[in-house]
Amino acid sequence: MKILLLHSDFIEWEPRKKAIPGAEEAEKKPVRVREALAVFSAVEKPDRENLEQVAENTVKEILKVSSEVKARNIVIYPYVHLSQEPSSPDTALKVLDSMEALLKKAKKKVYRAPFGWYKAFNIRVKGHPLSELSRSISPKGVSSEKIGEVSEALRKEKALKSKWFVLEPGGKMHKIEIKNGRLQGFDFSKHENLRKFAHHEMAKSRKVKEEPPHIRLMRKLQLVDYESASDPGNFRYTPYGKLIKSLLEEYVTRKMIENGAMEVETPIMYDYEHPALKDYLNRFPARQYTIETPNKRVFLRFSACFGQFLILHDSNISYKNLPMWLYELTRYSFRVEQRGELAGLRRLRAFTMPDCHAFTRDMLQAKEEMMRRFRISKEIQVGMGISPKKDLELAIRMVRDFHNKNKGFVSKMVKEWGKPVLVEMWDKRLFYFVMKYEFNFVDALDKAAALTTDQIDIENAERYGIRYTDVDNKRKYPIILHLSPSGAIERVIYALLEKAYMQMQKKKNPVLPLWLAPTQVRICPVSDKHLDYAVKIAEDISKHDIRVDVEDRDETIPRKIQNAESEWISMIVVVGDKEKKSGKLAVRFRETGEIKNISKDVLIKDIRDKTADFPFRPLPVPMLLSKRPVFIG
Repeated sequence: MKILLLHSDFIEWEPRKKAIPGAEEAEKKPVRVREALAVFSAVEKPDRENLEQVAENTVKEILKVSSEVKARNIVIYPYVHLSQEPSSPDTALKVLDSMEALLKKAKKKVYRAPFGWYKAFNIRVKGHPLSELSRSISPKGVSSEKIGEVSEALRKEKALKSKWFVLEPGGKMHKIEIKNGRLQGFDFSKHENLRKFAHHEMAKSRKVKEEPPHIRLMRKLQLVDYESASDPGNFRYTPYGKLIKSLLEEYVTRKMIENGAMEVETPIMYDYEHPALKDYLNRFPARQYTIETPNKRVFLRFSACFGQFLILHDSNISYKNLPMWLYELTRYSFRVEQRGELAGLRRLRAFTMPDCHAFTRDMLQAKEEMMRRFRISKEIQVGMGISPKKDLELAIRMVRDFHNKNKGFVSKMVKEWGKPVLVEMWDKRLFYFVMKYEFNFVDALDKAAALTTDQIDIENAERYGIRYTDVDNKRKYPIILHLSPSGAIERVIYALLEKAYMQMQKKKNPVLPLWLAPTQVRICPVSDKHLDYAVKIAEDISKHDIRVDVEDRDETIPRKIQNAESEWISMIVVVGDKEKKSGKLAVRFRETGEIKNISKDVLIKDIRDKTADFPFRPLPVPMLLSKRPVFIG
């Protein structure tokens, strides 16, 4: 039996026409159920061997999910299209009747959409991590969906034994462990965020049991929404969200090019049977999307490694060219993350990854480049509005042998970080890298997500046949570094929204960095007679690469200000007779809550001073609010 469980704000259906002679009797009128777990169900031919057991196993799973999502109602909705081998109608009806009876016996409020009808239906799924689940159920039990090709590295990772430490900037190493649910071995009293991060990593729990706050905020601000017509973990971006995403992409790309990276573009799919690629797949801990094309079986890339490595395989490289950086903003990379791990923009299946590889002569040069990139990445995070000191925790993961030979290098990195870091140590090397670091953000649910990361790769140059000619005229393999200077762009947006939510919890106004705010200035005319003046001011300000709009709807001034505050508008300007006469503007600054009377020129200079080093894009929607649609709501 196949079922699709959708936790929904509502589901409604209307029987239109009988599809089979044995259809259940039903009235041709609409039925609507609110706050429902809708269970789309298809009974299959193999279920005949034990119909009662199939019904029992299905109901157990429905009750389990219903309890997790706290659904008030359950709707059984026959949906034969879930199966390629559906049972006979008589068999299906028996199982559906048994399911309904068992659910009622469990004291659940159950509704049944009629079996055997063509029905019009409408549904609004809630959009949290457990709102869309599929199950395949047999007399033997329950299995989840197939979750993509599983690499050898991913299978081995589950059995990987790690030793965990906290390393202080002064060089002292503390071995830590979890005992009776508590971390022991280091005094975390002054490092609460590090404690949360360490516990999350050591427990190795990625499952999300409640909706992360950033999901509500990304929808409230009309930035990002779920796309039910795609695979889970793929999102749609409104003009506001696309603006923020594009600005972040431009910022990171510009920073990498300014620091010497050469930008390339490579395919998103590759031959699954390519020898070097297939070998690498099994060294990378990720699940892949695979596709059958007319010519071959391919997989969708999960990084820019393949394309950049193949470019270098076909290139002539001298030691004089090294170190050399290749960069690509992968739009998109793909990983088949498990459903319970999908969590809004924190963990998704399609993401935009800035990916910069450095090709170096030897380990000494690799370490020098890693430190340089470490500093650049810290600058990038600060520019995006994320403070390494306040918002991030550093993790260093390495093979013990590397640590023993490079203690000074590791200590230098921790000293530059300026606070204790989490160290994961392995006795033997499982992956292609011997060491990597990550900047990790800990969110409002105490879940951690890696942003910046860089790795020292000692395998792939040989695997891909990448060589350079050294000063002695011998052909040698470079050491490769794998850097994502910001982490996935979607994950940066997640971190900014989660950070804003945590500011709200501290009774502070949540803000986005000024250069990322979709609207930087909103002009609010006191009445209709001031509208033309407001538009004139907005047009003047917008000429200076500032995003400004005008609240022209028929609202009171308090209401206009309230609307702007709910949209996190950076600066709100009220204009009326007083402002028109004096030439001064009453500007409300969201971040500080201050109201200042300043000239238009002073306002323009203040904004330009704060945004001069960042990319700019114009307002992505009409200037007048009355002309805009509501994208989410």
